[in-house]
Amino acid sequence: MNFWNDPLKVAADWLEGIFTGWGMDAVAAHVLTVFLGVFLMIVILMVVDVFLVWIERKVVARFQDRLGPNRVGPFGLFHPFADIVKLIIKEDTTPGDADKPVYNIAPILSMMSVLILWAVVPLAPVMLGTDLNVGVLFIIAAGAIGALSIIMAGWGSNNKFALIGGFRQVAVMISFEIPMLTMLMIPVVFAQSMNMNAIIQGQSVWYVVLSPLGALIFLTAAIAELGRAPFDLAEGESELVSGYNIEYSGMKFGMFYAGELLHAFTFGGFWAILFFGGYRFFGLEQVSPIFAVLILLVKALVGYWVIMWVKYTMMRIRIDQMLSFNWKFLTPLAFALLLVTALMNALLSSAPVWLYALGMFLANIVTAWVALEIARSATKQERERAEGPQKTAEARH
Repeated sequence: MNFWNDPLKVAADWLEGIFTGWGMDAVAAHVLTVFLGVFLMIVILMVVDVFLVWIERKVVARFQDRLGPNRVGPFGLFHPFADIVKLIIKEDTTPGDADKPVYNIAPILSMMSVLILWAVVPLAPVMLGTDLNVGVLFIIAAGAIGALSIIMAGWGSNNKFALIGGFRQVAVMISFEIPMLTMLMIPVVFAQSMNMNAIIQGQSVWYVVLSPLGALIFLTAAIAELGRAPFDLAEGESELVSGYNIEYSGMKFGMFYAGELLHAFTFGGFWAILFFGGYRFFGLEQVSPIFAVLILLVKALVGYWVIMWVKYTMMRIRIDQMLSFNWKFLTPLAFALLLVTALMNALLSSAPVWLYALGMFLANIVTAWVALEIARSATKQERERAEGPQKTAEARH
């Protein structure tokens, strides 16, 4: 088999041959090879995470008209490594009254909740990791670990600010998970499968064309799930002094920070897989798996850039406004869109591709227009209700 046609398979067979040649049992050799593959994937993700720090600082510097890191290494490329050294040598403090097992496990779970999501990410047609037929369900289940780590950090710190920050973030995560997970069902409806690779293979037409509103809702809910602006109420410095991670220092804090950046990049990747064709791009993925991996990474970086763009250009909103927006607008809209998508899919199942795509696109436009009109009417009524007592008082004077 040619190495460039399936590099992981060739490398795995080569390693297993070496281990069995050393007298190792075939099953043990296979297990060790898989372990080394997982370890290599984690190392690569951590290296990517390091450079995400540099990318984010450079991008936000452009947004805010300043220089960004430019001293340590060419273009400041080595600055993240200096940050790592600083975090490693920084004193690791633990509050005296903290629940130490819970306190110490929380940052590990925070990082793990992101890393295990990559187990079902199809990097290329022949580089699938774990090819689960319920990959979407795995994403839903794995995402719950992130919420658990945050509430553990807030509770285990034995700090009121940390506890309030943890409660806030978990409330936001649970609330916005509902529309986000609902939007995960739209690619499942289109592909007729919960397998991540099947969803990619089914996108002869990118699903963002069939469901642009679904892609937008998914991105909005994902940003809220990440706790990034304008949904970053869990880390409101003015009232929470940094939120659930206030008592963490050194590499424990670094794990929370690295987990957040990698989580944003991971959501960019899922956005690309679910709505933008994943590793597919005009047949280039068939040339070599390396091209497929590069295509997926570029699309994930574009999604990550959009998340940064939103974070650094929008103001924080109040938590009551945030939750009202979710429960009164985003969640009903997500359910309505899923019902409309399922209905249109049934009606147009035998239609030509162009008619199917046009029908789905127009259904999304109509759904969005109706939702905005309902929201505009409700907002007008709420404004009139709020201004009523004020107008009455002015009339009396």
